[in-house]
Amino acid sequence: MIAIVDYGVGNLYSLVSSLHHLGLAAEVTGKAEDLRAADRIVLPGVGAFGDARAKLDATGLVPVLLEEAEKKPFLGICLGMQLLFDRSFEYGEHPGLGLVPGEVADLREDLTDKTLKVPHMGWNSLGIRRADPLFKYVEPGEYVYYVHSYYGKNCAESTLAVSDYSIPVTGAVRAGRVYGTQFHPEKSGDTGLRILKAFSEL
Repeated sequence: MIAIVDYGVGNLYSLVSSLHHLGLAAEVTGKAEDLRAADRIVLPGVGAFGDARAKLDATGLVPVLLEEAEKKPFLGICLGMQLLFDRSFEYGEHPGLGLVPGEVADLREDLTDKTLKVPHMGWNSLGIRRADPLFKYVEPGEYVYYVHSYYGKNCAESTLAVSDYSIPVTGAVRAGRVYGTQFHPEKSGDTGLRILKAFSEL
């Protein structure tokens, strides 16, 4: 069973629908016992980092997540990926979960083409930097869907894939059993479904 962490951040319907479409057992839960019993964990998220971290802390699940991330495949999506890093500089400085080395920075400050819009919203091709089982069903250059204003930075050793937006935007990361995608696989059509399928087989 895939446990999707429910901490009051984000619309989980499309993610659950995508996993069920693949014939996978998935459950939205905020219970520690469910996370411990699950085969895999997904941490979703949309919105601001500081608010999401506060809500996650309020659940009391952070120690459980840190413990389970060492034992089983763990996937952070969008803001869920950003929470995996050491810290974020979105509206101040906030501590992350420290599962992936690196930080979260403002995309606007780093874009070389200042005419590009932020939030970075829409479809971008995926440049796969490192072969990984997460991409076993995906070819380099396939398109995935993004919507974000902040991105993973100083995380080269963990970066699996990037997308070009005048700079290489971190698209996917991995540290041990912990994965993150800045793009939304559940909104990325057939390509995203194949990524979720690969995650379910890790």
